[in-house]
Amino acid sequence: MGRSVLDFLGVEIIGVMSPVSICMLLVVLLVSTLSPSASDSAAAAASATTAATLVYDESPSDPPGRRLAGALLNAAAFVALITVATTLLVVLYYYRFTGFLRNYIRFSAFFVLASMGGSILLSILRAAAFPLDAFSALVLLLNLSAVGVPAVLSPAVPVLLRQAYLVALAVIVAAWFARLPEWTTWTLLLALALYDLAAVLCPRGPLRVLVELASSRDEELPALVYESRPASASVSHAVAALGSVELQPVEPAPPNPTLSNRNVDPDRTSVEIESLEEETSPLVPNEPSSSGDARQQDITAEREREREGERNQDPSSSSSLPWPALESDAFDASRGIRLGLGDFVFYSVLVGRAAMYDLMTVYACYLAIISGLGCTLILLSICRHALPALPISITLGVGFYFLTRLLLEPFVIGASTSLVMF
Repeated sequence: MGRSVLDFLGVEIIGVMSPVSICMLLVVLLVSTLSPSASDSAAAAASATTAATLVYDESPSDPPGRRLAGALLNAAAFVALITVATTLLVVLYYYRFTGFLRNYIRFSAFFVLASMGGSILLSILRAAAFPLDAFSALVLLLNLSAVGVPAVLSPAVPVLLRQAYLVALAVIVAAWFARLPEWTTWTLLLALALYDLAAVLCPRGPLRVLVELASSRDEELPALVYESRPASASVSHAVAALGSVELQPVEPAPPNPTLSNRNVDPDRTSVEIESLEEETSPLVPNEPSSSGDARQQDITAEREREREGERNQDPSSSSSLPWPALESDAFDASRGIRLGLGDFVFYSVLVGRAAMYDLMTVYACYLAIISGLGCTLILLSICRHALPALPISITLGVGFYFLTRLLLEPFVIGASTSLVMF
C-alpha cells in the first residue's frame, strides 16, 4: 500500500507548530506580566491611537450597540488599509522594485525592534527591577536591532538566527496589538480572517496575484515568511509550502564516460578485475572478441539478477513508492512549510487577548488555533494550491473563546464550588 504525502510531513508540521506555540506563549507571558491596572489600562486606551482605532476610539462606558458599530468601522478601515498596502506591494513587485521592497522591510524590522521592542524591554526591566543603566540598555537594544536587519532577509544568516528574529518580531507586534480595545480586537480578527480568505482564493486577490507572480518568475517574495527547514540536508521529506505543495525531483547524475566506455554498470562502485584484464592484458592478443563480449554479457545479466532479487526482498525499496525513486529516497525539502509572519501575529493576538480574561480561555484558544492550523495543513497537502492560514484557526479560536467564557467556565466554577467531582 502506497504511503501518502501526509506520512512525510510530521517533522515540517512540528517545525511550524513549535514556533507558533512559542510565539503565543511569549505573548501570553508578556500580557500577563505587563498588564496594567484597570485605571492605567483605561487611560492608555484613551490616549493610544493606532491604525486599528482611526475611526472610533472605544470606551468602556459606551453602550454595547455603539461599541459594536464602532468596532465594525475600525475593522473595515484597517482591512481597507491593508488592502491598499498589499495592492501597492503587488504593483511595486510587478515593476521589479525588489530592492526598494527589501530595504523597506529591513527598515520596518529595525523600527519594530528598536522602537516597539525597546518599549517592551523597558517595561520588562522596570517590572523585574533589573539594575541596568540607560546607556547599557541603549547599546544592547541597538546591537540587537542592528543584527535583526540582515537576519530577516539575508540567506547568509544561519537559519536558527533568522527564525528567532522572525518570532521576536511577531511577539513584539502581537503584544502591541493585544492592547487594542476588546470589541475592536475580536471584530478585527474576524475581519482579517475574511480578508485572508478573499485575498488568497479569489482569482484577482492581491495575495494570490503576488504568489503567482513570484512563481512565474521563480524567485522568492521580498516578505517576512517563516520557513520550516529540516535540520539536515540529507533528510528528505515531501515539501509543503503554505502557498503551494511542491514535489521537486532531484536530477539524476550524468553517466560516467569512463565507465560507459568500459561497459561497466555505473551503479557499481568497483570494476571487475576480469574486465580490466580483458582490456589491458597483452598476454591474450589472439582471443576472439566475441568470447569477451559473451563473458561481459554474462556478468551484466548476473548483476541484473542480483539487483532484481534485492529489490524483491526489500519491501521498502523505491520501486514500491507511489512516486519515482529519487536521490536520498524522496524529494528536495530545502524549503519546508512556509508561514507568513502575519499569521503568527494574529494567532498570538487572539491568545493574548484571551489571557487578559482567564487562563482557561487561553488553553481553549490555543487548542483551537493549533487544531485549525493542522486542518489547514491537511487541506494544503490535499488541494496542493495556495490556502489562507487565518480563517479556520481564527474562527475556531474566537468561537472557543466565547464558548469557554460563556458556557464552560460558569459550569466548571459552579461544579467546583459545589464540590461536584467527575
